[in-house]
Amino acid sequence: MTFYPTDRLALFIDGANLYSAAKGLGFDIDYRKLLEEFRKRGVLIRAYYYTALVEDQEYSPIRPLVDWLDYNGFRLVTKPAREYTDAQGRKRWRGDMDVEIAVDMLEMAGHADHLVLFSGDGDFRVLVEAVQRKGARVTVVSTVKSQPPMASDDLRRQADSFVDLADLADIIGRPSRLPRFIQESRTGSADRDADADVDAEA
Repeated sequence: MTFYPTDRLALFIDGANLYSAAKGLGFDIDYRKLLEEFRKRGVLIRAYYYTALVEDQEYSPIRPLVDWLDYNGFRLVTKPAREYTDAQGRKRWRGDMDVEIAVDMLEMAGHADHLVLFSGDGDFRVLVEAVQRKGARVTVVSTVKSQPPMASDDLRRQADSFVDLADLADIIGRPSRLPRFIQESRTGSADRDADADVDAEA
């Protein structure tokens, strides 16, 4: 991953996609560490986080994360999730943020030298190509080490560089917060992590 100290950096985090990738690798993202890491790699001018929110819920598990990000240096881009019923008749929610990510990346391509996309979605290949035509470099962060792999081959080839999320686990991750009884059965002792930060997409 080539970064220069004078690079103007912009981060674009597809929340649901990054959460799934990290979950597949068995860790949670520590967003404070993520921000600190990329501030070391250049001049960080913007960090976007995209997620759909289920409205009219008394409690949404992602709400504390969204609030924390909003107050700690991220620009939140949200929209209401749409409800649908799957083939088995179960209620599901859908909230695609691809258009929002595409618009912001194209706008920022004229103001940043290096754009970092946290998503492995192959639909972004054409977007990355368009951003490169505007003169910006693009790094894609996702993983091919999960089962199934999260990163599209086409997207990886189009990007100027690809970083496997597994290689960042020690830098921007923390152990996945499993239910206590699972942790105890694995470690023989209760998890004593008292950190109150919320760091998982729901």
